[in-house]
Amino acid sequence: MPFRRHSPIAHAAWHDLLRSLQDDAASDLRGTPTRVERNGRCYWYDSYRVGTSVRKAYIGEDSADLRRRLARAADLRSQRDERRRERARLIRILRAEGFMGVDAATGSLLAALASAGVFRLGGTLVGTHAFRLYEGVLGVRYAFDQAAQTNDVDIASFERLSLALGDTVSEPLQSVLRDFAFEPVPTLDPGLAWRWRQTRADLLVEFLTPSFEAEEGLRPLAALGVHAQALHFLNFVLAEPISVPVTYRSGVVVQVPRPERFAIHKLIVADRRREGADSLKSVKDRLQAAFLIEILAEDRPDDLLEAWETARAAGPRWRERLDASLARLPDTRRRLQQLSVTGEGAA
Repeated sequence: MPFRRHSPIAHAAWHDLLRSLQDDAASDLRGTPTRVERNGRCYWYDSYRVGTSVRKAYIGEDSADLRRRLARAADLRSQRDERRRERARLIRILRAEGFMGVDAATGSLLAALASAGVFRLGGTLVGTHAFRLYEGVLGVRYAFDQAAQTNDVDIASFERLSLALGDTVSEPLQSVLRDFAFEPVPTLDPGLAWRWRQTRADLLVEFLTPSFEAEEGLRPLAALGVHAQALHFLNFVLAEPISVPVTYRSGVVVQVPRPERFAIHKLIVADRRREGADSLKSVKDRLQAAFLIEILAEDRPDDLLEAWETARAAGPRWRERLDASLARLPDTRRRLQQLSVTGEGAA
């Protein structure tokens, strides 16, 4: 999949857009930021009163950036309208620079899911929509072909994280999806749905979670109030996700996997597709993996090497899946082998 670099102007606009959206999230407080420690990790909550009770809304995991934003919450709140206007300008720049963005239907859906708290509460956008959003992360322009096309919106989260946060979406996701004319796809477990199909179009929303057991059944995601299909290998791609902006209206911030983990995970997924390794979906998985690995080997070789070695060290089944996909991608296999030998990704 060919690519060209985005201009320095587009690169700066993308980062400014993300920064503005993160400032908005930190300024949208109803009460007092409170730091909570759980299992050796620290999290921030917005503590506020409703009548005689105190409620806590999850803000995010502790970091230096988040602490700085919370300390400036009052100033950030007073500048919200100005930031919104500036974001609209930045998005115009990105569109003029050729950013793909998302269509209106997908953009409005992602905005509604974000407003309900899906991404704030650990939901991570995976699949091709995440792949499209790496355009800004990596500063490259995509050719508009089959590797970047999808009708699926895939959202994944850890079951244990969803339970541990102690917070839930502000509006039931079943209601959010019904507002967009989605209906649950029936499953073998009556009353438990993890896939939702839009009745007026061909859009599909799926909820996923890692499986740490032999079976890949349905698991509850407490924070999101939905059930999810458990899948092996998915834990790898959900480690340390990142925030990215979506260029819809004045911007939406979502969470996606780290690109190096996404790329390696796609090699695994391509070989375990139920439709077979020659299916269109498997071909697309390999195209996405090869494209990202080529860029990352040049721009972020250390990150790519770490993800590659972590996956291979996870066990023989992981290595079998990776080797099977790379047998069909000789150039990508050579690139990863060179990376492992040199540690620098040199050709």
